[in-house]
Amino acid sequence: MSVSIPQPFVTNVGVAQPFRVRAEGIPSDYTFGVTELPAVNIHVEELPTIRLSVDNVARIPVAFEPIEIRLTEIPSVRTHLPADFAVGFSVWGTEIGAIRLCGEAQVITEPYRPNPCEQCGSPNVRPDEPLNRPEG
Repeated sequence: MSVSIPQPFVTNVGVAQPFRVRAEGIPSDYTFGVTELPAVNIHVEELPTIRLSVDNVARIPVAFEPIEIRLTEIPSVRTHLPADFAVGFSVWGTEIGAIRLCGEAQVITEPYRPNPCEQCGSPNVRPDEPLNRPEG
């Protein structure tokens, strides 16, 4: 960075009688800059020793009673599972073609007796089972 001061340096002061001041020997160029940085050393001279220990911890007794799980009978259940399956062909994430199968699957662990909506033809009834038909 430099500053230029014109030479000769002339000024006017408004007083009763004007006069001129001539200052000589003032340098006209100044240069400022950082030419050297001091070395800065930051360090830790000593760290305190930290010791952690656990002494005399009481023992906690843990005991489990024996557990018996027996499956004596499979419960009679009729569970309906919605199903939606798709098998398709796609190229770069764009579906070209697909076959979709949807409906309902069932898990039946009870003696099978079809609901009224599940009967497609004449009911097949075994002679040893009673027929469950809604009255009406």
